[in-house]
Amino acid sequence: MAKPSESSPPQEQHLPTLWLLGKTGAGKSSLIQALTGSSQVEVGNGFSPCTKTSFAYHFPHDKPLLRFLDTRGLGEAHYDPSEDIKLCQQQSHVLLVVAKVEEQEQSALLTVLSRIRKQKNIKHLLLIYTAVNTVPKEEKNRLVAAHQQAFEKAWGSELSAIEVDFDCDTHTYYHRDQLVAAITQIMPLVGLMLDKKEHANQEEQHFSQVKNEVLWYATGASFTDLFPVVGLVSVPAMQAKMLHSLAKRYEVLWNTRGFAELIGVLGTSFSAQYGVKLGARQLVKLIPIYGQTLGAATAAAVSFGTTYGLGRAASYYFYHKSRGKTVNTQNIQQLYKDAFELGKKVSPRG
Repeated sequence: MAKPSESSPPQEQHLPTLWLLGKTGAGKSSLIQALTGSSQVEVGNGFSPCTKTSFAYHFPHDKPLLRFLDTRGLGEAHYDPSEDIKLCQQQSHVLLVVAKVEEQEQSALLTVLSRIRKQKNIKHLLLIYTAVNTVPKEEKNRLVAAHQQAFEKAWGSELSAIEVDFDCDTHTYYHRDQLVAAITQIMPLVGLMLDKKEHANQEEQHFSQVKNEVLWYATGASFTDLFPVVGLVSVPAMQAKMLHSLAKRYEVLWNTRGFAELIGVLGTSFSAQYGVKLGARQLVKLIPIYGQTLGAATAAAVSFGTTYGLGRAASYYFYHKSRGKTVNTQNIQQLYKDAFELGKKVSPRG
């Protein structure tokens, strides 16, 4: 698989990656549509080749937070997936095995699973049975039981499984929430990214439209803060770009006066702690061994949380400013604290 370009933004070089493994027609593209909300055309045109028969799909397209890998050709004559499988393993975090419930011939997929198991590189695997509503319930249960037994034998242990049925033409997604919840248990960031819950008010609705952009900047700040001293410059720079971008999205004039007002409503404790904590994290990373491991990971998680919290608070601030409303100091400070804690929790390096 081609390595990401060194000129790519840092967060795009280490994207959380879901590897979809299944026969052609198993429903992998429909699964991506259901998870991302992208159309069939967007998904179809969004794949880019990364090996001879494997393709990558980045979501969102403009500021990617998640990568899907699709290895194609399983079961086709004269196709040896060994090289593709090896390369996909190196960049994947979760393996999603996709099987159409009525497709009983899965020998090629079972063989590949046995190969992957022997390499011991994949720690997280989830079985996804698709098109489960197209067969009678009793028949479906029999087929699922047979598949489950065969897959668990190939993998050598019990496996978690989700039954889904996605009709993308009518936007009917059976068990989508259960699928997101299962992936979230393994990769919390994915759950926050793909969340489609109802919003309590218009401000929350507007934030949902910029949330993935905030997460993109948070991921970038988190990655750059893994390295000693670098984060002292890179984290504030990423956050400054984020604030400028958000102001533009909310159509609010952004200048030094606006920045000072935002920091003011966040409170003196925020500005004081921000500078002290950022500097302290850089010093910790200079400690031999500890600083390059646990210290760096902690710094990255805190920078993710800080950036996400700042983005959430800024969105609240810009929303009210764009409507000529007064910003509630207590509300914005609580929003920052809650988002900061959530960000630390879901950080890919938390």
